[in-house]
Amino acid sequence: MNYTTGRAIHEGTMKDGMEPPRHVWVPSIGVSGLLFYTGDRFSGWKGDMLVGGMSGQRLMRLRLNGRRVESEETLIRGLGRFRDVQQGPDGLVYIAVDGDARGFDGAPTPILRLVPVERK
Repeated sequence: MNYTTGRAIHEGTMKDGMEPPRHVWVPSIGVSGLLFYTGDRFSGWKGDMLVGGMSGQRLMRLRLNGRRVESEETLIRGLGRFRDVQQGPDGLVYIAVDGDARGFDGAPTPILRLVPVERK
């Protein structure tokens, strides 16, 4: 959809010869950044997909089984628009967030670091 007018900007969601997506969000979360986690800092996340959403203002973790999404978890919601998600060489996850949810609107985009905590 066009953000300003609300009109459709395409003729549909599928065309002959196209393979359908394997996973969708309705409404869309506005996927902006995506990575496959390969580090060791977050036990149990290796091979999982981390997906940032701009319109959905969330960070998602998807567990895959081959090419199929086995489970989905919202890790963070409500901090603003998730512009990008990256894994650092230290195995930690870094996210770029902007928007008005935390007063970042108009300010330089903060880079937030996710660090694991022990569960009791």
